[in-house]
Amino acid sequence: METMMVSDAIKDPAAVVGPHRQNRIQVSTNKKPLYFYVNLAKRYMQYHNEIELSALGMAIGTVVTVAEILKNNGLATEKKILTSTIGTKDEANGRLVRKAKIEIFLGKTENFNDLMTVAKAERNGNGNAAKGKADGDASFSGHVSKKPE
Repeated sequence: METMMVSDAIKDPAAVVGPHRQNRIQVSTNKKPLYFYVNLAKRYMQYHNEIELSALGMAIGTVVTVAEILKNNGLATEKKILTSTIGTKDEANGRLVRKAKIEIFLGKTENFNDLMTVAKAERNGNGNAAKGKADGDASFSGHVSKKPE
């Protein structure tokens, strides 16, 4: 990452953040709930092999939680984590405020598409049929009979 003078950051805050990327999700603590970002990340991952989650200040905990949910559900693998401190201009008093920044790069797992197919089928009420399909059982009909005791 290129080094930038604090005075340049105040003149052009967009230069600190960098150019807008199609696979970047900027997480905020006060705009959307946690699972909004989890579901948005899943959707981005359907179109991109790698996504970037980024946050400033108090939103860092949210971005870490989103990444951990995706990893624990087997949807993503951690590629890279970058941390830094940036200077932003406080609109209220015009002073420079230093904020922590995190960028987490996640990649799709090999079975991402299978897991998304199963999740979609479960939402549509076909949970058993989808599980049989994901497990490779083409003969599974979704009907389970119980043996008399």
